[in-house]
Amino acid sequence: FAVEARLASAARRWEDDLRQVLNDEEGEARAAPLYKRFGTAFPTAYEEAVSPRQAVADIRRLAALDKGSLGLNLYRPLEGPAGRLGFKLYRQGAPITLSDSLPMLERMGVRVLSERGYEIHPEAGEALWVHDFSLQLPGSDDIDAETIAPLFEESFARVFEGAVENDDFNRLVLRAGLSADEIVVLRAYAKVMRQTGFALSQAFIESTLALHPRIARMLVALFKLRFDPAQQDDGAAASQVNAIEQALDRVSSLSEDKVLRQYLGLIIATLRTNYWRTGAGTSGAAGPRRAFLSFKFDSSKIPGLPEPRPMFEIFVYSPRFEGVHLRGGKVARGGLRWSDRPEDFRTEVLGLLKAQMVKNVVIVPVGSKGGFVLKKAPPMTDREAFLNEGIVCYSDYLRGLLDVTDNRVGDTIVPPPHVVRHDADDPYLVVAADKGTATFSDYANAISAEYGFWLGDAFASGGSVGYDHKDMGI
Repeated sequence: FAVEARLASAARRWEDDLRQVLNDEEGEARAAPLYKRFGTAFPTAYEEAVSPRQAVADIRRLAALDKGSLGLNLYRPLEGPAGRLGFKLYRQGAPITLSDSLPMLERMGVRVLSERGYEIHPEAGEALWVHDFSLQLPGSDDIDAETIAPLFEESFARVFEGAVENDDFNRLVLRAGLSADEIVVLRAYAKVMRQTGFALSQAFIESTLALHPRIARMLVALFKLRFDPAQQDDGAAASQVNAIEQALDRVSSLSEDKVLRQYLGLIIATLRTNYWRTGAGTSGAAGPRRAFLSFKFDSSKIPGLPEPRPMFEIFVYSPRFEGVHLRGGKVARGGLRWSDRPEDFRTEVLGLLKAQMVKNVVIVPVGSKGGFVLKKAPPMTDREAFLNEGIVCYSDYLRGLLDVTDNRVGDTIVPPPHVVRHDADDPYLVVAADKGTATFSDYANAISAEYGFWLGDAFASGGSVGYDHKDMGI
């Protein structure tokens, strides 16, 4: 009997075992169409490396793929050593090249030991691909793969589709257990540091946060205690500030301490943020987070900010663009320019603001200026594509400004939805054309109408309707 059993086992094909496991795990009704589609789809190399039981997990993800979508699975390999992880990518159509995936994984803080790619040919439809990576965590690190998998998979997918930047901030997924959206907050504050003349580089800022993951988590927690509409608590925020300061006292490196204290100072100087405004519309209805993140600052509280300091400034961050708006007082107007200075566009805008305040002294005692830069612009040789990218980013830049600006309905001030305010009512925001945006006033007024902003087409002067301050001699 033993010999007969061994002979029967040897005679069974991998596909026969797959059919049995599918029936056991999915039930006959669902297993039948899955087996019909995938029973003979896998190459020999896959069958030799993957057991039928493991293949069922792959089939579930492959069956759920849409055209162009990405399936992901971070897992702990059976009997793998400490710090070893497996990561599978599933895709319909073209395979994922190593030159695309490898830098993303390495910037998430893992070492890629190997990759095996399998082309799957289902009964109907396009070819499917399974890429199986063997990953090693740095040093003696180890994690609970089941707990961290959703964060890791979501972050990788967001980087892959271009919704999140591919940089070493992404190490905080594994190091600090932060989500992609939480990391965007820390990344955006680092961009603010860069524009305000902070001496240390982004690479050093990234490595500092990775070395101090507990403090990184504490900073994100403080941000939430100050601005999350569902848990905002000034008392708890003050206690969190004290806890962070105590943790900073134990940081031995002066430069690392400087980075972390700058983060703390920027969060305290923040007055409003649109982080909790979701959906594509203006109401903050349920949906994905905005593709851009806005911070409104009390400029007098930003550590190390060069003079002169405006009363308020709004910084808008996106993977596609960055922008700033500096305002010298409650009532002030000035142009927004399409800047070509990505390294120091705030310095450019600050210089313009100083000139604007002198020029405007006969009208109002203060001025305002703004500017934005493109980060993923098409080549300027493709003039139409370049201009279209500028218009799209300019529009989102304005949305980022209006997201944190109060509205006026009759005599009532209406705060923006899902925005916690640490300042008084502030409904005044007026913009104008400047270098690169001379023909953009109608786009700006369309955004004003989209938000139902109280100034209507007086939001941006110089358009096809409303007033033109130059024609009127103002």
